[in-house]
Amino acid sequence: MNESRAAIRYAKATLDFAIEKKAADAVEKDMREISATVSENTELQNLLESPVVKGEVKKNSLQQIFKGSNEITKGLIGTLTDNKRIALLQEVALKYIILHEQLKGEDVAYVTTAVPLTGDLEKKILSEVTKITGNKVTIENKIDESIIGGFVLRVGDLQYDASVANKLNGLKREFTNSL
Repeated sequence: MNESRAAIRYAKATLDFAIEKKAADAVEKDMREISATVSENTELQNLLESPVVKGEVKKNSLQQIFKGSNEITKGLIGTLTDNKRIALLQEVALKYIILHEQLKGEDVAYVTTAVPLTGDLEKKILSEVTKITGNKVTIENKIDESIIGGFVLRVGDLQYDASVANKLNGLKREFTNSL
């Protein structure tokens, strides 16, 4: 099964259960913490992806790291560990956040640029994305110098790549195909 589809299923099930228990906002806070912690810590990423480390060790480590989390979040960690899907934890967290924001009528636009966005440019992007989605949108700017210039915009499942690196790769493909 596609890993992304599995992550969406876990995220949807967790969101449904959190809504039922009236804890969706608390679980979203946990998911944001999980996502940030895993993305910032390569040792934790390696632990989650390691086939050598036993599931129980992974589960205990995560329970200790996120000990202040909601019971639903702890249950998700347990379920992912039991199903040998704990490597999906960060992706499940990201999908949960997206699904919960969509449910609230909010979206997060992830804008990747080579340099930080100016306030004026951020307002223009915010205005355009709000028109496109019809939802309240917040912008999260990520800096990635490898895109050289331009931007990559991702809102939910939609992505628009106007980066210089993407255009150069397109030219390279055209050039090699024409030979």
